[in-house]
Amino acid sequence: MSQTAFKVYPYRWVVLVAFMLIVAINQVLWITFAAITSEAAAFFSVSHLSIGLLSMSFMIVYILVSIPASWIIDTYGMHVGVGIGAAFTGIFGLMRGLVGDDYTLTLVAQIGIAVGQPFILNAITTVAARWFPAGDRATASGFGSLAMYMGIILGLALTPFLTLEMGIPGMLLAYGIVSVVGAMVFIVFARERPSTPPNAPGQEERALEFEGLKQMLRNREFVLLLLVFFVGLGIFNAVTTWIEDIVAPRGFSITQAGVTGGLMVVGGIVGALVIPVLSDRARKRVPYLILAVAGAVIGLAGVSFSSSYALLLASAFGMGFFLLSAGPLGFQYGAEITHPAPESTSNGLLLLVGQISGIAFIFGMDSFRSPSDGSMTASLVVLLALLILGLALTTRFKEPAVLAKEP
Repeated sequence: MSQTAFKVYPYRWVVLVAFMLIVAINQVLWITFAAITSEAAAFFSVSHLSIGLLSMSFMIVYILVSIPASWIIDTYGMHVGVGIGAAFTGIFGLMRGLVGDDYTLTLVAQIGIAVGQPFILNAITTVAARWFPAGDRATASGFGSLAMYMGIILGLALTPFLTLEMGIPGMLLAYGIVSVVGAMVFIVFARERPSTPPNAPGQEERALEFEGLKQMLRNREFVLLLLVFFVGLGIFNAVTTWIEDIVAPRGFSITQAGVTGGLMVVGGIVGALVIPVLSDRARKRVPYLILAVAGAVIGLAGVSFSSSYALLLASAFGMGFFLLSAGPLGFQYGAEITHPAPESTSNGLLLLVGQISGIAFIFGMDSFRSPSDGSMTASLVVLLALLILGLALTTRFKEPAVLAKEP
């Protein structure tokens, strides 16, 4: 076959930007109430746990919907699959804005938005595979993950300001309008695939989802990767959820805790821009995965034990930089080592185990906090030990063969 059989199209960036927009909006809607828990509890006349459920519902729904979402993406395509997620995000995001003074209806709308999340997030590596050559896919996946982190930052930063200016119902309506616009942008501008593939013949061929699922679970490296994601993503979810309670026993204020959590996500944004690009340029995955998990170990240790505010901030940034950069790199590594299994299935399974562990770690840390001062040090030591175990597992990885075949 001639070399003109495959081509890289500039329109790939339009598709990626449209995808990143709906990813970011979905994350904003997820994290909306995290920064205004007390205000929302007072407004709706419910407990803090009830407000926490508005965010926790995303993790619970993800566990139930992830596999069906991956099947739809694999069977009907990325544009249909992500389009479904965008529609759920837009419709229920707007509904939440229209019923923003009623807690029960807000929870129903939040669950509807949550149903859309796996249709969107499970397609990160699928978008990269459809439009980008193998040597650029970790970078494209990094931008997809970057959109997740940007959505979290925007949700944490904008929500308090909008709440003060517009009240909770007004803030929710503003987000609802934005969610409709974002959904329409994706549906109109995104395309399933270019006219010709962006890679050499044969690299596009994929197995059916359930056949691919069986192949994945028989793949030694992928099983190890699942364990690393179970630990790493679960730790991130748990630490960001309890960041105030983690640092408060050491004398840090609520404001300092908020800055620490925000800096962790900022570190993740920088890491998602840097590490996957270096991996693509070096055409290596394993050394950078090892580096990412090793750096996350050091960062978590600092977050767990720092008594200096400057050291705490540096540790939080480092933990975010390395731990969150491992996400897009791990998604792409998982897609490559399980080829020809569908990217959406490997992507979805990795996120799925992280949601399960996130719920387990969140409740576990709450259950085992010190009865005297509320310290979570014992739980953090356990998480640190698990992350060190994850680092040991990454040393058992092997480079994906499919990367070496790309010209």
